[in-house]
Amino acid sequence: MQHEQCLIIGSGPAGYTAAIYAARANLNPLLIEGPQVGGQLMTTTEVENFPGYPDGIQPFEMMDDLRRQAERFGTRFVSGEVTRVELDTTDTAKHHIWVEENDEYEAATVIIATGAKAKYLGIESEQTYKGRGVSACATCDGFFYRKKTVAVVGGGDTACEEASYLANLCQKVYMIVRKPFLRASEIMQERVLSNPKIEVLFEHNTLQLTGEGKVQGADLIYKKGTAEEKIVHIDIDGFFLAIGHTPQTTLFRGQLQTNEEGYIQTVGVSTATNIPGVFAAGDCADPHYRQAIVAAAAGCKAALDAERYLKQKG
Repeated sequence: MQHEQCLIIGSGPAGYTAAIYAARANLNPLLIEGPQVGGQLMTTTEVENFPGYPDGIQPFEMMDDLRRQAERFGTRFVSGEVTRVELDTTDTAKHHIWVEENDEYEAATVIIATGAKAKYLGIESEQTYKGRGVSACATCDGFFYRKKTVAVVGGGDTACEEASYLANLCQKVYMIVRKPFLRASEIMQERVLSNPKIEVLFEHNTLQLTGEGKVQGADLIYKKGTAEEKIVHIDIDGFFLAIGHTPQTTLFRGQLQTNEEGYIQTVGVSTATNIPGVFAAGDCADPHYRQAIVAAAAGCKAALDAERYLKQKG
């Protein structure tokens, strides 16, 4: 069993940035990369809003840059998935992490940067067109649909926010809402319903996406299971999911404090959790922003918090 000063779980912007800062602080970090190297960012086609890349960059290139930077300062990497954790609730901070059930690590500090996954409808064509018209982040990808027609799935605050954002860029935005009403707050409902560029399709469900090589349309079913049921087709260039995210925190539930949705709760403005020596950064602890730059900043904070914790312990 190896003992580590700083063990980082996750290889997205939060995890790699935490590794850069931890390595430069001589914490000799070990980063467990997990099943999706690069994190959720790898599901988008191009990154145009991350500082330092004025011409935009492919996500795999950006994440490779971050990884190489972390490696340059001495970060070590382990490929594999964390399958079990035992976090020490005492201040001795001997946390145990297993990778693929076989390799056990003991760590004085742990930075959790496991991210979150967007929820999808579960229709086959979503996967077919992922990265070719299907997106789960309007802020990330909306710029590519300027003056085009898009659809947003969902009826809550997030969907209304995404639709309103896209309406500033696109010529038309459909909102596909399965219920006969919006679940969003009153102010968000008013904003959507009063926007002439947004058309809300109540009581519609998505059957499939269509198009040659990219999204060009969607087949919807109206009032499913009723006498008024019918198939409706809309022409669109982009299809945005806004039905929520699932934080990748199942392994830690019952040990770390989480909110009702499973996001890890941190203390005040720090990244500290309810367990000494354990810190959380990025989308696994952030239900609001879900941006690479915010995750990277949180990774920086987590490394600084871990360094200060170790210094205080002596």
